[in-house]
Amino acid sequence: MKLSVAPLLCCFLIPAAWADDNGGLKKDAAPPAPHSLDEGYRGTEDARIMTVTQAKEMHDGATISLRGNLIDGSGGDKFKFRDKTGTIDTIIPQAVFDGRTVKPDHMISINGSLDKKMNPPVVRVDHIQK
Repeated sequence: MKLSVAPLLCCFLIPAAWADDNGGLKKDAAPPAPHSLDEGYRGTEDARIMTVTQAKEMHDGATISLRGNLIDGSGGDKFKFRDKTGTIDTIIPQAVFDGRTVKPDHMISINGSLDKKMNPPVVRVDHIQK
């Protein structure tokens, strides 16, 4: 009985030792220029992703899906997001990063809701996809 419990215990401890919880924005790479953010998607994929300009015109509480780059972090959970049409402030809790590292030159998709009660409007992000 003791021999079967020891390997089982090791299986639970090893993944915790390899876990890296240093996720978030790493500013060691410069973001690409706004005019070069077109990554080659065509057709229906372009129709599903809105731009920052379109997002700013949506109503308060609207569900937002954007594709671009996190270009700056002003401390805590506040970040600037940019696509080829402009920038918008975002609030991204550390738990949303889920240990993943995002650099300014990484193209990401964010999903969340628009908060127009704040001035300027912000996107409260609840999902990031690299």
